[in-house]
Amino acid sequence: MSISLSSLILLPIWINMAQIQQGGPDEKEKTTALKDLLSRIDLDELMKKDEPPLDFPDTLEGFEYAFNEKGQLRHIKTGEPFVFNYREDLHRWNQKRYEALGEIITKYVYELLEKDCNLKKISIPVDATESEPKSFIFMSEDALTNPQKLMVLIHGSGVVRAGQWARRLIINEDLDSGTQIPFIKRAVAEGYGVIVLNPNENYIEVEKPKIHVQSSSDSSDEPAEKRERKDKVSKETKKRRDFYEKYRNPQREKEMMQLYIRENGSPEEHAIYVWDHFIAQAAAENVFFVAHSYGGLAFVELMIQREADVKNKVTAVALTDSVHNVWHQEAGKTIREWMRENCCNWVSSSEPLDTSVESMLPDCPRVSAEALRPLSWI
Repeated sequence: MSISLSSLILLPIWINMAQIQQGGPDEKEKTTALKDLLSRIDLDELMKKDEPPLDFPDTLEGFEYAFNEKGQLRHIKTGEPFVFNYREDLHRWNQKRYEALGEIITKYVYELLEKDCNLKKISIPVDATESEPKSFIFMSEDALTNPQKLMVLIHGSGVVRAGQWARRLIINEDLDSGTQIPFIKRAVAEGYGVIVLNPNENYIEVEKPKIHVQSSSDSSDEPAEKRERKDKVSKETKKRRDFYEKYRNPQREKEMMQLYIRENGSPEEHAIYVWDHFIAQAAAENVFFVAHSYGGLAFVELMIQREADVKNKVTAVALTDSVHNVWHQEAGKTIREWMRENCCNWVSSSEPLDTSVESMLPDCPRVSAEALRPLSWI
């Protein structure tokens, strides 16, 4: 069993407290003082001192993992599934490692959408300037020209991006379980055009610019010798502060700021934007939506904002574990009536597949997706 540096530091304090608590009332003051000391120790910061650097590979090969012929993520040398607890007692480091792998998988899925599914990556906003933040969606070649059928896919909230249903399933199960690829391939095989939304790509992150504070002596009329002394003291102070900060927080991550993408700053905005600029322009006589989790809420918001257009163009909506709420979203009576006729929500349930499940809301029917597999209906 490994013991972290932070545990070794705190162990004598815990032992001391236990011994004091066994004493009489006269020891209460010491107990209080020790508790006060513990309350001022930032355990998160202390634990970072035990961490290896947050420096992870940027390829699957660098992680020594690859997807096998069954679409399962396996270690290249051992053939074992992904191990989250790569380093014992370092949960934060393990989580950062998992997130780094997740970002690589996101890019890997993007490549599969283009190479295996033959989708095109379309930049948005469509009129974006060279310098402004941008996002993108994926479309089949015939998405806007197919006269018959168009399938639109919307994933849920969180870290997932276009082409994914659940990162956890991709890593721990396989690509078919966690991505939209089986849906896309089946839709294409059955003659649908396809549009894959990217509702969580709402901003880009850039490093916060460092604010330069001009020395008060720069513009003063002080003698040069006095100004030099002040500058020397200022530099020494900054050097000590930087040294202390490095010791206090050796794993300090860069301070980032978010630059939101115009008209795509939320999943709801994104759904409306893609509708206005792509889906509404599509030639398809029948449009079908598949929306998972928060994607269902985004669809309902789209319908509230574009009710007449949606009713005119959308034939049916398949929701999976949708988190929409017609009351909180203030969906009107005509929308609720349309949803009862044209939507169905497959939800996690132990009942057999497609068994009716009771709903508290007067919107669309809810049926079982069987056990904990809300996407298994397809």
